Amino acid sequence: MRRIGLALLLGAVFAVPAKSDDAIAKHIVKGNTQFALEMYAKLPKDKGNVFFSPFSISTALSMTSLGAKGDTLTQMQEVLHFPNADVTHAGYAALIQQLNNEKADPKTRGYELSVANALWGQQGAKWLPTFLEESKKFYGAGLTELDFTKTEAARKTINTWVEEKTHDKIKDIIQPSVLQPDTQMVLANAIYFKGRWAAEFDKKLTKAEPFFLSADKSEKRPLMHKTANFRYAETAALQVLELPYKGKELSMIVLLPKAKDGLGKVEKTLGNYEEWIAALKHEREVIVTLPKFKITSDFNLEEELPKLGMTDLFVAGKADLSGMNGDRNLFIRNVIHRAFVDVNEEGTEAVAATIIGGVPRSGQVNPTPVFRADHPFLFVIRDNRSGSLLFVGRVVDPK
Repeated sequence: MRRIGLALLLGAVFAVPAKSDDAIAKHIVKGNTQFALEMYAKLPKDKGNVFFSPFSISTALSMTSLGAKGDTLTQMQEVLHFPNADVTHAGYAALIQQLNNEKADPKTRGYELSVANALWGQQGAKWLPTFLEESKKFYGAGLTELDFTKTEAARKTINTWVEEKTHDKIKDIIQPSVLQPDTQMVLANAIYFKGRWAAEFDKKLTKAEPFFLSADKSEKRPLMHKTANFRYAETAALQVLELPYKGKELSMIVLLPKAKDGLGKVEKTLGNYEEWIAALKHEREVIVTLPKFKITSDFNLEEELPKLGMTDLFVAGKADLSGMNGDRNLFIRNVIHRAFVDVNEEGTEAVAATIIGGVPRSGQVNPTPVFRADHPFLFVIRDNRSGSLLFVGRVVDPK
């Protein structure tokens, strides 16, 4: 039997925090956070800066799971930490609707945030009505037919969609030769976020200063400065700072090791992420230094996802995607992910067991904390309403 590859496409540009009372969505948020931290641990550590959108990846894979059955579906649910299928897809629908919030006035919202999904199928191929209906119902991805035998034309069509949805920040995500004449379907997700800081940095205060690439090596990079009230916490080895965007529905959380060469130790304790976030309860004055930076990252996740346990999906003959077309002749060939982030004085555009003590004791006078990110650090962008972890990044060199 001829095995046909699917291309699973994920394009992302920078996103931020949310918090929802919807019990279904909370299950998804919890699972997505766990998946994000596990995925980060599997990404290459020798390539310096890293930026990716776990929400984009898990959304596209969740949409794919609509057509998965048997062991293939079980593996996807375990790796993505999904509850049962009904809860999963209804939860994603609720989260996507909340994040897009199309009814909100852009002026009062204070930021741009959009999530889009799409589905392209081979012209004339037969797909199960249930799969197509649920893709549209839960993910807003109606089927568009393409002739994948004309690979270059199909590539341009899909790349154009990604460019439009990411405001031209992600171009040519599908390179020549990725699509093959036997490709039957491409699933895509794109996230775009652009927000201004609730407290912007003064451009006049930005100057070239030493940024420590290691404990004993530094090079000058543009560092921004701001003193204002922020939610802040710390442990013996880590400082945690929340930088909200206008409207405070989304935030960047910066995880700064106290030691200039402490990034590796912090990465090993990421299991404490939820504790660190929970410790950000009170605002206090903080002296902040943060570099300006831009990061673009590309990943072929068909190499990384099997390391987490999602193996059958990529093996012809083992993959069971019969929920798409009624036949077990499909498997996933490509999982492409690209993400972009730009952090500056105005804001952002984008495509572990630890006891945290950040609150002063009653009657105790503490000096204003200095949060100086002049050495490698981690950051996330989360939706504060739902708690969704939309983007994860590592800055080793802001250049």
